[in-house]
Amino acid sequence: MSEEPLIISNLNDFIFCPASIYFHSLEEDEENLLGQDSYQLNGSAVHQKPDNAEYSTRKSVLQGISIYCEKYNLCGKIDVFDIESGILTERKKKIKVIYDGYVFQVYAQYFALIEMGYSVNEIRLYSFDDNKIHGIPLPEEDETMFSKFENLISEINRFSFDNFHQNNIEKCRNCIYEPLCSFSALK
Repeated sequence: MSEEPLIISNLNDFIFCPASIYFHSLEEDEENLLGQDSYQLNGSAVHQKPDNAEYSTRKSVLQGISIYCEKYNLCGKIDVFDIESGILTERKKKIKVIYDGYVFQVYAQYFALIEMGYSVNEIRLYSFDDNKIHGIPLPEEDETMFSKFENLISEINRFSFDNFHQNNIEKCRNCIYEPLCSFSALK
């Protein structure tokens, strides 16, 4: 296992394309406006209130706090966790499809909060644009997704670019980093 913790958002990025994690990490030192398309900028705006602790004034609501999960060596931030109700919410700009990566991100947050001693009773995704809440079964309630979550973390920890070839042309067509990427299926 890598000594460096995996960033929770990289779970979703890895599923899309492992190379996108590399390019995304390069832009962390630059202005976000230089390396983000309109979808990413809109997605960042959805997280602005929780990240700035402006989502709620209730002291029982944790917002945008940094978390770490020792068991899976994952770190990141939560969007919103209501301590009193035990509801963990990951906010997205607009959810058209509930991708595995979305579920894995909230699973990582769930496990970190459990390790921190919190009781998480419910996890959900919130679609900002259409104001819809999508309930997600807890990991222990969905054996298939939980297994896929653990397999993904193992796959990431074993990953090497030495044998990587992106074969999904559609992923490359929808990637803002494609012009810079030597792994592009379009080249």
